Amino acid sequence: MTFYWTTTTLILSLLVLIAAAICCWISWKRSAYSRSMGLLEALRFSLILLAIITLNQPEVTQEFRPDEQPTLVVLYDTSESMQTQDVVDPLKPADVPLTRAATVSRFIESPDQSDDKAKAAPKVPEIWKPATKKLNVVFEPFSSGLSDPTKGTDLDAAIEKTAERHTNLRGIVLLSDGDWNTGKSPAAAATALRMKTVPVYSVGVGSEERLPDIELASMDAPTFGIAGKTLRIPFQVVSWLPRDKDILVTLTGTRGDKIEKTIRVPGMGQFRDTLNWLPEKVGEYTLNIQIPVDDAEINPTNNELSFPISIKSETLKVLVVESYPRWEYRYLRNALERDPGVDVNCLLFHPDLDDVGGGRGYLETFPTEKELFEYDVVFLGDVGVEPTQLNLENVEHIRQLVRSHAGGLVFLPGFRGKQATFAATDLEELYPVINDPAAPRGFGSPQPSRFTLTESGRRSLLTRLEMDERENEKVWGSLPGFQWYASAQRAKIGGQVLAVHETESSRFGRVPLIVTRTSGTGKVLFMGTDGAWRWRKGVEDLYHYRFWGQVVRWMAYQRNMSQGESMRLFYSPDRPEADHVLTLNANVMSTGGEPLRNGTVIVQITSPSGQTDALTLSPAGEDSWGLFTGTFTPKEGGQYKLVTSCAETGAKLETTISVQGIERERIGEPARLDVLKEVSTISRGRLVSISEIDSLVEEIADLPEPAPIIRRFRIWSHPAWGGTLILLLGVFWVGRKLAGLA
Repeated sequence: MTFYWTTTTLILSLLVLIAAAICCWISWKRSAYSRSMGLLEALRFSLILLAIITLNQPEVTQEFRPDEQPTLVVLYDTSESMQTQDVVDPLKPADVPLTRAATVSRFIESPDQSDDKAKAAPKVPEIWKPATKKLNVVFEPFSSGLSDPTKGTDLDAAIEKTAERHTNLRGIVLLSDGDWNTGKSPAAAATALRMKTVPVYSVGVGSEERLPDIELASMDAPTFGIAGKTLRIPFQVVSWLPRDKDILVTLTGTRGDKIEKTIRVPGMGQFRDTLNWLPEKVGEYTLNIQIPVDDAEINPTNNELSFPISIKSETLKVLVVESYPRWEYRYLRNALERDPGVDVNCLLFHPDLDDVGGGRGYLETFPTEKELFEYDVVFLGDVGVEPTQLNLENVEHIRQLVRSHAGGLVFLPGFRGKQATFAATDLEELYPVINDPAAPRGFGSPQPSRFTLTESGRRSLLTRLEMDERENEKVWGSLPGFQWYASAQRAKIGGQVLAVHETESSRFGRVPLIVTRTSGTGKVLFMGTDGAWRWRKGVEDLYHYRFWGQVVRWMAYQRNMSQGESMRLFYSPDRPEADHVLTLNANVMSTGGEPLRNGTVIVQITSPSGQTDALTLSPAGEDSWGLFTGTFTPKEGGQYKLVTSCAETGAKLETTISVQGIERERIGEPARLDVLKEVSTISRGRLVSISEIDSLVEEIADLPEPAPIIRRFRIWSHPAWGGTLILLLGVFWVGRKLAGLA
C-alpha cells in the first residue's frame, strides 16, 4: 500500500492523532473509566484515524506485464491512387517508374509459393525479420468504408481501428501516399496514439512532384440537347509536359462521323475549348471525348471522358409583349418565327390603335394564368402597367412563371420609358438592374456606341457569337453600334453583368447593358439597348438570330428537363455529383389546369444499385404557385430513376438523372507526404522514404521494452471505503445516544 503524503502532511497527521488520543483518554478518564465510554472513545479515535488515512490517499499498486508478444502493425494503402506510376528507383533512374502499389508489394507478406496453393502460408519479407525477434509483425490493408473501398482513403479510420484491434500495440508502420479523402483528419487518431505512447512510422510512397502527363480534366456538357440544334461541349485539357503540344481532340458516340479538333496546349498549362456537335436524331447517346497518349506520359488512363446525353425534339413557347412595333421588336419577332424550334406569340399594345395588333401569331388579350404558365420565355418590351396595357394581375402571373415555374423573362426597355412603372409592382424584385429615376426614358446620342464584354461575358455561352474566344471578342468589338441605351446605374446583388457601355459610366462604374440574374427557379435577362437588330448589317441574320436563339434556349433549359401533361420536374445542379445535394423542383397543375397550391407530391428514387427511397416534396410557400421542392444527396454515380406522383391529381412522371461519381482517388496526383509527416510527428514517430525502410526496421527492433503497466486501486476514493466511514459515524452517533450523551 502506498500513500501520497509529504513531510508536512505526515507531521500534521501525527500531531492530530496525538491530540485526538489525549482528548479521548481525558474523556474516558472523566467517565471513571466506564466501559461504554471507553468503547465510544476508541470508536472516535478510529474514525479520526481513518479520516487522516483518507486524506493521505492510500492506494494499492500492481505491476502488469502482458504475457503476449507486442504487436507491430504494417498498414499498407490499397486505394486507387496507389496505381500511380511515379516511383523511380534511385539506383536505376533510367528504368520505367513503378506504381506505388507495386513498390509497396515488396514489403508486405505474401503466400509462400513453395507450399501447395491450397495450404499457402503467409510469408514475411526478409526486411522485417529483425523486428520479428521481439515483435509480432502483422500486415493489414486499408482504404475506405465506401461501397467500393478502393475509391477512397480513410487514414483516420484505419489508424483508429488498428489501435482498437490490438491491445498490446508497440507501433504502426504506414505505407501510403498520404492521399486521404474520406473520414476525419488523421491528426485525431494520431493524437490518441500519442496518449497511448504508440508511434506511427510513415513510409512515403510516390513523388511529391507531378510527373509528365496530359489530362483531359473536365467537360461541361448539358444533360440534354435538341435535335437539329448545334450542341457546344466545353472541355479542358491540362498539361504537365515541359513543352507546348498540338493535341487532336476526338468526339465519338454521335452515331455519325467522328468530330475532331486540333488544339495547342501550352507546356505546364491548360487549355479550354469547345466541340460542336449537331445531333440529327432524337434518342439517348453516350458521348466520348478522348485525346491521344503522348510518349512522355506516365499516366495514360486520364485521356478519356464519357457522359450520357439525351437528345429531344424541341418546341419552345415564347411570348413577346410590346407597345410600339419598333425595329427591335420586328426583327426579334422575325428571328423567333424563323426558328423551327420556337412557337412564338405576340401581344402588341399599339398606341395608335383602338385595339391590340392582329395577325398570324398575335393574341387579342394577355394570357390567363393557365395559358401563361405554358410559355417558356416572355419578352417584355417598352410596356408598363397602364389601363391599356398590363395590369397588376398580369404582372403577378409573370412573376410566378419565373419564380415558381422556371420560366424565362427578358426585359427590353425602350425610349418611351414604360418599364419604369414596374418599380411599384411585383416585377421590381425580378428586375436585374437599378435604373436612374431621373431619366426613365434613357439616353440617346447621334453617335453610335458599342458593347464591351466583361470577364463574365467573355466566358458566357450567351455572348458566344463565335467559337474562338479571340474571334468572339473581335466580333463584339465590330458589331454595329446603338444610339439609345437605358439609364441603368448598376446591377442588383446577384446579377451577372455580361456587357457594359463602351464609354458611358454612372457613379457605380460602366453602364450595364446586358445583365442576367436568377430569381426563384427561373432566369431573367436585361438588354439595355434597342439596337441589337443592327447586328444584321453585312452578315444578315447570323449574329442577331444566334444571340436570341441562345438566350431563349438558356432560359428554357430547366423547364424542359422532364415534362408531362400536368407535371414538370427539373433539378439543380443540372450535372449532379455523388455526395452533393441535389435540389428537385416539381411544377404540378390541378385537373383544371391551374397551379396546385397544396398537395402530396412524392418522388420514388431508385439508385443504380437498386435501392429505392421516397422523397416527399414540400410546397415552396404560399408565395409560390404550383412549386414543390425537396433535396436529396445521391451516394453513388450512375443512372437514377425518378418517378414523381401527385396523390391529388393522379399524375405521374418518370425521369432519369445521370449522377457523376466523385473521383476521390485520382491516379497521377502527387503524393501528400506532408500528411504522413504530420501523423508521424504528432504520434512521436517519423517519416522515412522507401530507401530508408531498412534502417527503420532496425530502429523498431531496437526499441526498449515498454515500461510495465501500473494498475492502481485507489482505496481512499472507493465507494466501499466511504460507506464504511459513514457506517462507523452512524454507530458512533447511536452509541452516544444510548450512553445518554447529547
